[in-house]
Amino acid sequence: MNSSTKIVKVWDPLVRIGHWLLIIAFFTAYFTEDDFLTQHVWAGYTVAIVVLSRIIWGMIGTKYARFANFIYTPKTICSYFKSLITGKPQHYVGHNPAGGVMIIALLLSLCATVYTGLALYAVEKNAGPLASLLAEHNQSTPIATITSTAKVGEYANKQHLANEQSEGFWEGLHEFFANFTLLLVALHIGGVLLSSYIDKENLIKAMVTGYKVRPKDGK
Repeated sequence: MNSSTKIVKVWDPLVRIGHWLLIIAFFTAYFTEDDFLTQHVWAGYTVAIVVLSRIIWGMIGTKYARFANFIYTPKTICSYFKSLITGKPQHYVGHNPAGGVMIIALLLSLCATVYTGLALYAVEKNAGPLASLLAEHNQSTPIATITSTAKVGEYANKQHLANEQSEGFWEGLHEFFANFTLLLVALHIGGVLLSSYIDKENLIKAMVTGYKVRPKDGK
């Protein structure tokens, strides 16, 4: 390290551990799906816990973990993307504007993936925290009020069709958000590699050690 650079502690243990645990849990869930449902469900719960923890930590955590540190105005974000084209972007100690946008997008997409997964688990297996809520919503007519055998059969057929439609709806949404999250992950990796090259720093190593080597005038 020369006189124009400094070592800065950026990422606290909760951010770093959560980051790598989230990667493991998401890809475990993504590649297990129906073939290993138990593993898929527990990996999904892990994703939910990590995301919820990260959102809370984004409000009360350390300086660079807080949303206030990396949610920028649209003008700042546009200016940063323009500076990327020239190859001379502004240095940031924490997340740069592009990284900030990506973190928010990933958190929102992961929230949608988790919720749709829980909804699918509820309508498909009648299990999980949303099971009672969706079961009550789907069963609008109490079975006890149906007296004739013919009506019971008709009700059962309608209920079966409604469950199939509900399952298809949530399954489609869950797959969409899972794949959309995967796309965001790919873009995130590309952005990390690009920023590491332009800024001449190892961002992956920084997420392991928690430290960055930055110019003394960096933000």
